[in-house]
Amino acid sequence: MTSERERTYHHGDLRRVILDAALDVIATNGPGALSLRDLARRAGVSHAAPAHHFKDRTGLLTAVAAEGYALFADALAGAPDLRERGVAYVRFAATHPAHFQVMFQPDLHRTDDPDLLAARARATEAVRAGVADLPPAGRGEDERLAGLAAWSLAHGFATLLLSGNLADAVEGRAPEAVFRSLTGLIFTSENGRAS
Repeated sequence: MTSERERTYHHGDLRRVILDAALDVIATNGPGALSLRDLARRAGVSHAAPAHHFKDRTGLLTAVAAEGYALFADALAGAPDLRERGVAYVRFAATHPAHFQVMFQPDLHRTDDPDLLAARARATEAVRAGVADLPPAGRGEDERLAGLAAWSLAHGFATLLLSGNLADAVEGRAPEAVFRSLTGLIFTSENGRAS
């Protein structure tokens, strides 16, 4: 006889349920607290059920990273210029902290996973397109270094924000607005206006 739990497992979207539970655990306690057995308990399925979808903990974290990069690429692609891509970067980190934690820790996931590689390539291309749209004076002699500078600024700000190190600097303001102000202080065009 099939129990209600088994019917839910076979007919529901267990993969999504496990991913959502994993994101909750990561956001609350970090990726180190993740356990397939605990996630199975939370989902009300056998301890072996998550392995059917993810194989192991690394497979689950790879799925989290791939999903994160796909969401991230979508967020960046909708931004009209490099500054707004940086704002989208910060917004993404603030609204998807669990994805963000896993995406940038390659020791947690399978870096050769095709879904992960495709999503990360889309995100990288969105940043590169923002740099390419800068006027030549704004990107310097080496476009790759300009991209690295933009990434460092946005990633550093987002990381400091998520770790609680910007509470005094943000002072109740929207992090995106603070980031815009920061970029205006650092990047100016020749006429003194923010580029």
